[in-house]
This record gives sequence, C-alpha cells and structure tokens, in this order.
Amino acid sequence: MKLFSPRGKPLSRATAKNAVLLNQLATPGLGSILARRWIAGVGQLLLFLAGFAIYCLWTFKNLSQYYQLMFGDAPQQSLGGSRLAWTGAALCIAAWLWAAITSFSLMREASAGGRRSLENFSAPPVQKLDEAKIIPALALIPNWQLDDGKITRTYQFKDFPAAIKFVEVVAALAEQAWHHPDIDIRWNKVTLTLTTHDSGGLTDKDFALARQLDQL
Repeated sequence: MKLFSPRGKPLSRATAKNAVLLNQLATPGLGSILARRWIAGVGQLLLFLAGFAIYCLWTFKNLSQYYQLMFGDAPQQSLGGSRLAWTGAALCIAAWLWAAITSFSLMREASAGGRRSLENFSAPPVQKLDEAKIIPALALIPNWQLDDGKITRTYQFKDFPAAIKFVEVVAALAEQAWHHPDIDIRWNKVTLTLTTHDSGGLTDKDFALARQLDQL
C-alpha cells in the first residue's frame, strides 16, 4: 500500500468549472483528467483523437483526389469515402457526450461538497471534553502530547519533499473533516497541533482526526 493514501481529495467548484469548460469547449477528456478522473479522461481523449484522426484521413483522401483531377491525367472518378467522415464524426460526438456525462457528475460532486462545507460551517460547536474523557482518549494516541488544551505530534521524514507530501495529505483529510490543524514545517519535520477553537478546547473531533493521521 502506498504511503499517504487517504480518500479522494475534495473537488472544488473552481476545478469542476475548469474541467467542464475543457471537456465541452476544448478537447473532451482533458477536463476529466484535470479533475483526476483518469480512466474516463483517458478514454474520452483517446476516443476523440481516434475520431479526429479518421476524419483527417478522409480529408486527406479527398484532397488527394481533387489534386489528381485538377493537375493529373487520371480519369475522373467520384469522390467517395463518406463512411470514413461519418465514422470520425461519430467517434468525436461520442467522446463529447461521454465527457458531458462526466462533467455533469463533477458539477454535482462539487455542489455536494459545497453544501457539506456550509453545513459544517453553520453547525453548532462540538462539546468540549473534560479531563476525565481526555485522559482515556489520549491513551489511544500515545504519540501525541497534551499541551495547554491542545494535542501535538511531530512527524519526521527522510527529506523535505516527503514532509510536504504528508502535509498535502493532511490538508485533504482536514478539508473532508472540516477540522484544520495548526501546521509547523521544519525541513523534514512536521508538527501538527489540534484543538477545537470554537469549543474552547479539545473535542472528539481532535482525537478522531489524530487517529486518522496516525493511520497514514
């Protein structure tokens, strides 16, 4: 299993909008790839490129016949191959429609994420834990230290890029939980501090996120 493998990163409205514009107004599949829908994006892009290549082949064949009629001594012949043109156009349209379905799914996902963020923002504060509940909860995360109503832990990695990669995963988890730790980066060391500010101290949200981070 790869190091740092949380659930998918939440999709923002800006990313979804850019993906839709690329899919529908530029090249089908590019927007899907931007939104990390790799399988759908690559499939849409390959389908569109195949259709475009077939259409270009039909165009080349027809241009060649025109030039033969204009400048060559070859006997006149009918310009055929319309089946190639229809095949190419059909593949391009299919790629565009497939990309449209993915775009619709991306917009729905972004809208759902926005609603969840709004619900989390407007939710009432979580109840602060008293000392009797903090001590057993802290025992489940022995690598964390209690410090003045906060819990902290320092993670150490082999180098700076590894530390930054970890921070990116922490940011994704924090967005999903709508609970954001304080982060201090010192080259290959990352110190995380958790507390629930609007509750005035530690809550179940802090310990739940700490357990998630320890599982990375």
